[in-house]
Amino acid sequence: MKKTFLFIILIIQYFSFAQTKKLDSLWIVYNNKTLADTNRLRAIHDIAWTYNSNNPDTAIILAERELKLARTSKQKKWEGRAYTTIGVSFDNKRNYPRALEFYLKDLKICEETKDKEGIASCYGNIGIVYKNQFNYSKALDYYLKALKIHEETGNKIELGNCLNNIGSVYQNQGNYNKAFEYYLKSLKMREETGNKQGMGSCYNNIGNTYENVSNYKKALEYYLKALKIKEETNDKQGKGICYGNIGWLYNTIANYGLTIQYSDSELIICKEIGDIEGEREAYEILATAFSKTGRYKEAYQNHVKFKALTDSIFNSENSKQLGDLKTQFEVEKKEAELKIKAEVQEAISAEEKKKQRIIIYAVAGVLLLVVVFSLFLFNRFRITQKQKKTIEEQKVLVDDAYEKLHEKNKEVTDSIIYARRIQRALITSEKYIQNRLTRLIRK
Repeated sequence: MKKTFLFIILIIQYFSFAQTKKLDSLWIVYNNKTLADTNRLRAIHDIAWTYNSNNPDTAIILAERELKLARTSKQKKWEGRAYTTIGVSFDNKRNYPRALEFYLKDLKICEETKDKEGIASCYGNIGIVYKNQFNYSKALDYYLKALKIHEETGNKIELGNCLNNIGSVYQNQGNYNKAFEYYLKSLKMREETGNKQGMGSCYNNIGNTYENVSNYKKALEYYLKALKIKEETNDKQGKGICYGNIGWLYNTIANYGLTIQYSDSELIICKEIGDIEGEREAYEILATAFSKTGRYKEAYQNHVKFKALTDSIFNSENSKQLGDLKTQFEVEKKEAELKIKAEVQEAISAEEKKKQRIIIYAVAGVLLLVVVFSLFLFNRFRITQKQKKTIEEQKVLVDDAYEKLHEKNKEVTDSIIYARRIQRALITSEKYIQNRLTRLIRK
């Protein structure tokens, strides 16, 4: 027994060391800024995803780093993946409104990039949130949307998962005929793809549905099929679930001997893997079975352990809820601070833009005035040049007219002089006539 326990400890230490080594390698890649952004994004995404179930708060912080780098490098694909990690982390914290918020952000990016498989995955995640909130009509609506896309793309693995999810909604609604229909379709798809884990889940779900309709023989048949697959794949948690299902079934049909046998097997595995919830359920069914068989001391002992674990889980849940409230408060406080900083920065930016606009308008006004004045001067220059040209043309005309007039005057003057000469030549002078008359009188 000691050797077995030591072996288990060594195995746990080995896997813990391997996990730590892998994370260290991923951190080296992420912190190396000389590498391509895609490699760094893949590394921080893998690191964040590692923490989403056991430490969702850490996963959210790391995914926010991924988101910042994705935005800086303008990689929409990784921005969407960061939203998915944050959404799943909030889902694991049972903060369904925040989970839905980030799934919808991821959906928007997938729609922008026309990523059909991404859109289907978002629909599936949103469906899970609504299912966890017991809003089965909306959950079914989103699962059916995802199913349609998977059928179009021919993705049989995701198709099998989606069909199984739809079956679980119908089962929760009490529509067992529809639940059988979709579980069997999912089983067929998973058989075609060789998905043994998926097949085991289908067998368990079908068994649960048969138990719901009180067909215990068929329920047991499928539970045993599921158990066989879980043993083949060495799925300890899966085996624990199967043992628990079979134990409850035998308790229902009052076969308390087999109830104790299977519930005890469940208890051993749950202790081994640290499944406290499974361990608590095992103590509950054992307490009931021992009580029914008159073994009251053992019934009491198991009931005490059941009660202790119930209180522990309840206190743990309360502590977790308080921790979640504290984290949520810190996150909201941080978001408020960032919002205030953003608003201040936005106000400063708006003021700077306003000043820039004033400067631009002033410069534009001056330039406009310069242009208008330049056009005015150019226009005046053109008018002046035109007037100057007109004056010069008129001067030329005046000079030509003067010259012509001068020539005309000269011609007239010359004509007058010539005529006078002729007149003088033809007409006897008055003095000569007087002299001649005087002479005639004397005679």
